[in-house]
Amino acid sequence: MTYVVYPLLMWMAGRLSLSRAASVPAREIEYWPCVTLVIAAYNEEKVIAQKIDNSLALDYPVGKLEIMVVSDESTDQTDAIVRSYQERGVVLARQQPRRGKSAGLTNAVPAASGEILVFSDANSMYRPDAIKHLVAPFARESTGYVVGAQTYVSADDTSVSRSEQLYWNIELAMKAGESAVGSVVGGDGAIFALRKQLFEPLKDDDLSDFVTPLRIIVKGYRGVFEPKAICTEETAPDYGGEFRRKVRIVNRALRTVLRVPQALNPLRVGLFALQLFFHKVVRWFVPYLLILCLFSSLILTLAGMGWIYFLAVLAQLMGYGLAWQFSRNQQTSLPLASVCYYFCLGNIAALQGTLGVMLGKNITMWTPERG
Repeated sequence: MTYVVYPLLMWMAGRLSLSRAASVPAREIEYWPCVTLVIAAYNEEKVIAQKIDNSLALDYPVGKLEIMVVSDESTDQTDAIVRSYQERGVVLARQQPRRGKSAGLTNAVPAASGEILVFSDANSMYRPDAIKHLVAPFARESTGYVVGAQTYVSADDTSVSRSEQLYWNIELAMKAGESAVGSVVGGDGAIFALRKQLFEPLKDDDLSDFVTPLRIIVKGYRGVFEPKAICTEETAPDYGGEFRRKVRIVNRALRTVLRVPQALNPLRVGLFALQLFFHKVVRWFVPYLLILCLFSSLILTLAGMGWIYFLAVLAQLMGYGLAWQFSRNQQTSLPLASVCYYFCLGNIAALQGTLGVMLGKNITMWTPERG
């Protein structure tokens, strides 16, 4: 359901929405609100200058875009580089001692001058018109947050980049469908906007781009996906980096849902409760279902209950075998092997992340994976 049926339904909804929108002329925006672009950074000296240059070059009305860099007690040259841009209006908000991204945003947001907040990461580069597209849906009073389209790029065509891009293309298709029939589930730390009045203080271990959207939905607003608001980001350098990222996200996202249980109540949020359940919650617990499926199929096969169970065991073992083979030789030319490996990697990460929640392990801070 979570990997086939739900994505297919959301993809179909997204395609129908796009076909309807194509026949409706876009309404000219006459008023552009003041925006604060909040960039989270920790030891980002390799990319922060490029990010600030990219932000200063954005196509948005002069005087209506504030750029704020939230440094989580960076120990490299990040802060010095940001200060070199202060004469051009770039604001440095340094958090000390280091407490993580969520605490940094909580401390910095009250000082933001924009009525719309746009959250971004230091390594996420925006297209020139990204902010305009991201802000446009706020013309509707019902819009509480807007999520842009993050795309991944890689200097090398590796199995890591191909696997991540395939996964993310499916995610973007689901976001479009969710937005068409209800609300997009969750935000994206790379390109995510909301009304400042809806921002609430975060706990240090909150997943900021997930708990904030859930709270906004519970308040009765919608979450919109805007595919024309595009940013690019480099893929993780290796599968190890991608694995650690997924473990961290699952651990924090599950705790977020436990803190905002109203988001799973259809009487409170309607269809969004089902979207959240099938897009996120079920996926986090798929590894437990996979283990159950393998052992139950094996037991039923040994009990002589029918050839269908033998085929189920065979298919599962073949998939895991391809993943294991790929883990030993990532230069294999079999595309299916890398897909199986990426699938297993994601589910092992989900297993570790959910077990961490059950055992009381909280992940608050992170370190950039870029080399």
